[in-house]
Amino acid sequence: MYRLYSGLAKIQSVNMKTSLKKCHFGSEELKALGHVASGVSLGIDKNKVAAVFMRPMPQNKKEIQSFFGFVGYYRQHIKDFSCIARPLYTLCDKETVFEMTVDRVKAFEYLRQALTNAPLLLMPDFKLPFKLYIDA
Repeated sequence: MYRLYSGLAKIQSVNMKTSLKKCHFGSEELKALGHVASGVSLGIDKNKVAAVFMRPMPQNKKEIQSFFGFVGYYRQHIKDFSCIARPLYTLCDKETVFEMTVDRVKAFEYLRQALTNAPLLLMPDFKLPFKLYIDA
């Protein structure tokens, strides 16, 4: 109860307004900003991801940039995102003529599919040792 009280007091101290119908007390999960968060994990809101399959294949640079705006938001859930997206990123260059080659279509489809199968990101256990891998 103390945390709830202190949280509400903080909201009141900065003159924020809350909507009771948007408040959920005692929930184990929270859906916000396209994510589903719990005390131990962070996942993607499946309702938001369904929108990616409604999008047709990009036909111009604006559409590919819009696609990147969407999937880039969830990049932390897609292993090797930048390597997979590289063929599509080249389409954003001013000098590049827009052409969806086989590699680019594969990258587009892979990213769409990866969002639907995106794993939950687990919170670290700070009692265990960490291993850090870098490619510098």
